Amino acid sequence: MKWTSREMAEWRRQVFRLLFLALFFFAGVILGQVFSSQVPDAAGEELTRYLTDFLEVERADQSPCAALSAAVLYFRYPLAAFLMGFASIGVVLLPLTTGAFGFFLSFSVCCFTAAFGSDGVLLALAVFGLRCAVTLPCYFLLAVPSLERSVTLACLSFGRGRRTAPVVYGRAWWSRLAVLSGVLLAGMCADLMLTPLFLRQLLERMLAG
Repeated sequence: MKWTSREMAEWRRQVFRLLFLALFFFAGVILGQVFSSQVPDAAGEELTRYLTDFLEVERADQSPCAALSAAVLYFRYPLAAFLMGFASIGVVLLPLTTGAFGFFLSFSVCCFTAAFGSDGVLLALAVFGLRCAVTLPCYFLLAVPSLERSVTLACLSFGRGRRTAPVVYGRAWWSRLAVLSGVLLAGMCADLMLTPLFLRQLLERMLAG
């Protein structure tokens, strides 16, 4: 299928928005690594206590609390990105949210690796691996079109949108949310089933040693 010049231009704009947000994400990753080096050594003991408590709590029936917590972790960034597409302030908030996503992810992983060495890499993979594999693509698939609409709304707000097409939230907009919500829900369910098993094996091996 041969693309028209208009379709090529739109594709380039989408790639530019993706790269723009990715730049903020990787800047957050770098900042997370920098700030993690300032964490005191006592953080390792706190993480050990947290993981030890996890072994005890996980034995009890905490499924409603675990599901609610997992839902927050999976949906908070993608849903925030989607909602920012309804406001002109999203032009500012979307890059900042993307940077915060990268920062807190990088900071958490670095804390695990600093506290537990090579075992920390496996722990971080168990805790964040599946979640990141699901939430990161979903986030950017929602953030890029949201940024487009936020830019349009900002142009209209400042009187520079006379030649700008009206902001449309059509079927594709809502269908994307529905499909990605299903993906996030499936990932959350898989996380709830698989992560505790993998993490328990790692923790028992580490704590036994």
